[in-house]
Amino acid sequence: MSIELFMTTSKRLAERKNARFQKNVTRRGSVPESSAKKGSDYPIGPILLGFFVFVVLGSSLFQIIRTATSRGMA
Repeated sequence: MSIELFMTTSKRLAERKNARFQKNVTRRGSVPESSAKKGSDYPIGPILLGFFVFVVLGSSLFQIIRTATSRGMA
């Protein structure tokens, strides 16, 4: 009996999603601005990007300095 309950819920959900999809197909091209994807957003923030650049450049500079000083002593 519980299997029938899950199947009925699943079928209703599928029909509701299908109806919503069909409604969107008929309105193709007239999508409101709120639901349209915006391409200007960055995937990460500028502070995180700055921190990443600081860590990468700082570690490479530190490695160069360490390599230069250790070769001079050897």
